[in-house]
Order: sequence, then structure tokens, then C-alpha cells
Amino acid sequence: MLAVAFGSMIRLWCCQDDSLRNEIGTFDLGVRVDSLFFIGSQLVATSHTGKVGVWHAVTRSWQCQNIQPISSYDTAGTFLLLGCTNGSIYYIDMEKFPLRMKDNDLLVTELYADPSQDAVTALSVYLTPKITLMGNWIEIAYGTSSGKVRMIVQHPETMGQGPQLFQTFTVHRSRITKVMLSEKHLVSVCSESNHVRTWNVTRFRGMLSTQPGSTPLASFKVLSLDEPDCHPSYPVGNDIGPYGDREDQQVFIQKVVPETDLLYVRVSSTGHRVCEIRSVDTSFISCFSVHECEGSSRMGSRPRRFLFTGHSNGSVQIWDLTTALESYSKSDKTTDLAGPSHEELVYLMGQCDLSSSRCTTPSLSPATSLMPLRTNQLRASSNHLGNRSTEDLPLGAEGGHEENVNDVRVTHC
Repeated sequence: MLAVAFGSMIRLWCCQDDSLRNEIGTFDLGVRVDSLFFIGSQLVATSHTGKVGVWHAVTRSWQCQNIQPISSYDTAGTFLLLGCTNGSIYYIDMEKFPLRMKDNDLLVTELYADPSQDAVTALSVYLTPKITLMGNWIEIAYGTSSGKVRMIVQHPETMGQGPQLFQTFTVHRSRITKVMLSEKHLVSVCSESNHVRTWNVTRFRGMLSTQPGSTPLASFKVLSLDEPDCHPSYPVGNDIGPYGDREDQQVFIQKVVPETDLLYVRVSSTGHRVCEIRSVDTSFISCFSVHECEGSSRMGSRPRRFLFTGHSNGSVQIWDLTTALESYSKSDKTTDLAGPSHEELVYLMGQCDLSSSRCTTPSLSPATSLMPLRTNQLRASSNHLGNRSTEDLPLGAEGGHEENVNDVRVTHC
């Protein structure tokens, strides 16, 4: 299945191995599509305005539903969870594809409401391998607009009572942009220069435990400078992560400046550097993505992780991250090598234009926002020049005075 979104429209195809494709249809969400993904064979489209569209593969029906404005989402198994600006978390079970009987609309159920009613800006759902006849032990970590990170859990024995608040972390000062709950770690990222805080989580028989509870692990930044007026697709193709399976080692992909041929691969839990990715033909890396490929049918074969990088000259390069992670696991991890060093940062900054102007030479005119300040400074400077002696300055020199001492003019700034 292949789906493409443009504006509010979505086109869906069924592609086969023999290069045959069949267009299933074109659907309209009514508003601009922000996210488009599959959960099993169901196609899901979401918009930040609060609209969700679902195409069901069995019934071949397209359903749309309006809820609160959406600020985050995550998937787990057949569940779609939506974090909204009103502080509530909603879910849809795609396997059952429930419809309301009164109007045949998509059934969206409220799962949890934040105690402070802060917007849920990041979501991460973890289904533990512990399965009973009554269901899974569901663990949810989410971040809010105020910088709080909370963990909520739902017991199989209390499935009808809703999730219970497990723990709250108040270490960030800015909006949470990413959160990831895995088997061993909890990772959160805030909007202040991609500041990352990580914790070790304690489990007993695969489930979260309060003894001794979560312990702080690391604090670091994944600096990434974006263009002020970048294309809407730029953040999607340059997402820092974390990437990887929740039961495996996850990594951040750091791209410091927009126009660079260098990427840093860093462990998401500690920030340590795994390796560097440098373009083989020195072309700029315009986008990247990490993909896990299933292993072969041979016994003992494991999935391999690859990094795909798109470049400014139209080429695509493929990198083997599995080998790099295996080499890192065997290396000495006591090194302090993490993100770019001071020398590397100076080198990267030298490759890009840090000014907002597109002129090839510096502008002689001050910014509009600085005009009142510059006017006061120039007036004070003029008065100072008028009161000082002109013996050290030749007549008619730049910044000097003409014969008329009362005529004080600034000739250059």
C-alpha cells in the first residue's frame, strides 16, 4: 500500500511485486494533512486542527471525525493514541474499528486527562510482553507544554478503570517535543536547544516497579540549527529521533546546520557518539531516515538497521548502523566524545551563512528593530565628538570635523 497526501487530499494505491499498481481512491480530509501513516492495513490521516481520517481496508470505507486540536500522537499495536491541547489523551482501536451507532461516526474514547490540563505535546506508548487473558499492561509516557513528563500505567486487572498516574518529572523548563519510553530507559526532549534528559527505569518481571524507581541517567543537548523559513517537509526529513526498536539500543541523528555533509549518530540514553556519517561525494545532506530491515530466514539472523541519507545532488546513500552499534558496544565507553567538539562546531559554522540576509556583502543599514537604539547611540556619539578636541584628527578626515566645529556630521557607520 502506498499513500500520498497533498494539501487536504490523499491518494491511495495498492502496489504489487510485478510492478502492477491499482489506485484505490482519492479521499478528502477537509483540512491540511499533517501526518499520514498505516496501522496494520488501516490508513490514518491527522491534522493539528483536530480532525482524524481513517480508511478501513476490510470495509473500504473512509471515516472522518472531529476532536480537540491534536498536538501529538503515537501508535501501539492496533491502538492509535492522540494527545490534544486540552490535556486529554484519546484512543481508537483500529482492530475493532468502532463506529457510533447513533450517527455512524468514528468512536474516539478519552483515555486520560492531565491533572494540570496542560497540552499533551509528546506521547510514547509501551506494551510490555506480559500478556494475560484480560489484556496487556499498558505504559504511557507523555510530555506537556509546561515541561512536565508523566508516566501512567494500566493494569490488566483494572482495564475498565483507566490508567493511573505512576510518576511525574519536573526537570524541563520548556515545552516537551519528544518522549520515548523503552524497556530500560525514559528519554525526553524539550524545545530549548533539544535539551535531553534520560532516566533508567526499574522493572520487575517486565513491568514498571517503584523499588527503587526511576533514576536520573544523563543530561545533554542535540543541537540542531534550522533555517528560519524552511520548507514544511524539512522537519519531517531531518527528525533527530530517537530511532530504533524499544527493546534495542536507540540513537539520535544530529545534523547541526542545514547545509552540511556530516551527521553525528549518538546513543539516545547517554548522548555518547557512536559514529560520524560523512557524505562520500561531499554533497550536502538534505534529509535522512533510519529503517529496520527484517533478517533473512536463516537461523540466528537478526534485523539490520540502516541509515538512508538524501543529498543535494539527488543521490541517496545507505549506511549500515548495525555494524556501527556493534563496534560501539565493544569499545571503551568511558570516553567523553559525544556531540561536536568546539573545533568541529567552528568548522560546521564556517560552512553556513548565519545571517538572515541573502546579500553577498554585509548590509550597511541597521535592522529596523534597532533603529531607535541606533539613533540614540549616534546622537550621544555626535555630542561626544563635538565636545572633544580635534587636534588628533585631520580636517576633513572620516569621522573628523570640518572647519566649522559646530557642524558635527557622522559620515560613516
